[in-house]
Amino acid sequence: MRTRRGGASPPPPPFLATGCLLLLLILEDAAAAADVDTGGLSRESFPKGFVFGAATSAYQVEGMADGDGRGPSIWDEFIHSKPSRVSGKANADVADDQYHHYKEDVDIMVKLNFDSYRFSISWSRIFPNGTEKVNEKGVAYYNRLIDYLLEKGITPLVNIYHNDYPLALDKRYKGPLGRPFVKDYREYADFCFMTFGDRVKNWTTINEPRPIASLGYDVGSFAPGRCSKAIFNCSAGDSATEPYIVSHNLLLAHAAAVQIYRTKYQEKQKGRIGILLDFLWYEPLTRGKADNYAAQRARDFHIGWFLHPLVYGEYPRTMREIAGERLPKFTAEEATTVKGSFDFIGINQYTAYYVSNETKETPKEMTSYQADWKAKFSFAKNGVPIGKTIPSSVWIIDVPWGLYKCLMYVKEKYGNPTVILSENGMEEPANVTLPKALHDTTRIRYYKGYLRQLKKAVDDGANVVGYYIWSLLDNFEWATGYDSRFGIVFVDRRDSRLKRYLKMSAYWFKKLLQR
Repeated sequence: MRTRRGGASPPPPPFLATGCLLLLLILEDAAAAADVDTGGLSRESFPKGFVFGAATSAYQVEGMADGDGRGPSIWDEFIHSKPSRVSGKANADVADDQYHHYKEDVDIMVKLNFDSYRFSISWSRIFPNGTEKVNEKGVAYYNRLIDYLLEKGITPLVNIYHNDYPLALDKRYKGPLGRPFVKDYREYADFCFMTFGDRVKNWTTINEPRPIASLGYDVGSFAPGRCSKAIFNCSAGDSATEPYIVSHNLLLAHAAAVQIYRTKYQEKQKGRIGILLDFLWYEPLTRGKADNYAAQRARDFHIGWFLHPLVYGEYPRTMREIAGERLPKFTAEEATTVKGSFDFIGINQYTAYYVSNETKETPKEMTSYQADWKAKFSFAKNGVPIGKTIPSSVWIIDVPWGLYKCLMYVKEKYGNPTVILSENGMEEPANVTLPKALHDTTRIRYYKGYLRQLKKAVDDGANVVGYYIWSLLDNFEWATGYDSRFGIVFVDRRDSRLKRYLKMSAYWFKKLLQR
């Protein structure tokens, strides 16, 4: 995931080595401490075979951005061309250097009793120019990672594309704004299935196509930074049309990859394939009809934008009515290919907002994907927050029941597909001492509440078969750089070795997942 905003923070103040050592010694026994009590939750709380995993993405953790043959991605260009776009002018050139620390990180997951690792492949590391010439050193890295995961008993869940497509494709035809993207993505996915599919049995095509389209082409805060100049002052873009074109091509690319997997590889490799969608819960601010309609519009424009075509072969009616000709249409053949193109759906879920109806008319020059929602968002009703506030976060509120409502909504509106909860977690600030960062009891409270609601949804019939935390490591969080820490493992960026420290939440999961 994916912090959306945030200001620069000063570097963490120095800490006393003796105090840090004392806390680390205390945390070694933290699994038995009252502060990490699981609240009655355990593996046995969930169905047999339920998978617990940790998630990261290539750009956020790998580093080695210009090493071993990797080509530049759109995020490299986005950051280095204008460093102020990221808090603290940070970049992901080194990130967590998982490229060299992957064995250490896998060993941590083993120690914490996780079953699976959800990671992504960097398209630029496999095809530096987007197509044709393969970078064998990049292939060798992923072979090493996959083999070591299997050796240690950790099941890989591989995502093929997580925000960072090759810059060469952006220069060639503006990436997913161009229809050639569908063909090039299909060929890249085909190569991944052919090369790694003998060992990888769990695939996802694209992580969060909605933020790719909305933040990259409506708001301009994510690469490639396109939007309408009148709205967000980008140098190029059209917020009224480009998000819809991009999302349409991403859906077609996803469906093309699934079609290739099913026709060429699935029967022999015995795997499964899906897509990862983000979904915040939208609760009506009042019981009034207008606010209820606004909340439903928000759900349609958010999860429905992708899940509706995947299940029903067309966009939600509300989107078709509001966006009109700006929303591309599927041909009959495309609709057939898109409909049913998944074995499971990944849901990335973090928080919930109140939604009310927006009554103001949008001037034509201000038309955008977000304005099309005709909705206003708030964190509180009559001064009462929707959930427990997290002082360090500007967008996450601790609302466990929002997770339950999301999962039941997908169950009831979309035929109860097989679901994995593919991201869930919360951020804390970076400008704290190491002992304070490791004592992350707020994160434990968050996970405890959300897992209880996940169990409730499963008990009530939602077909959820797995759960992945975001994130294994504190990492590069896009626009907020390293100012936000989502990991259950602290990465010390002042240490040239990028030393890892297990937080109390890590020991909490170790206790929860003990066999």
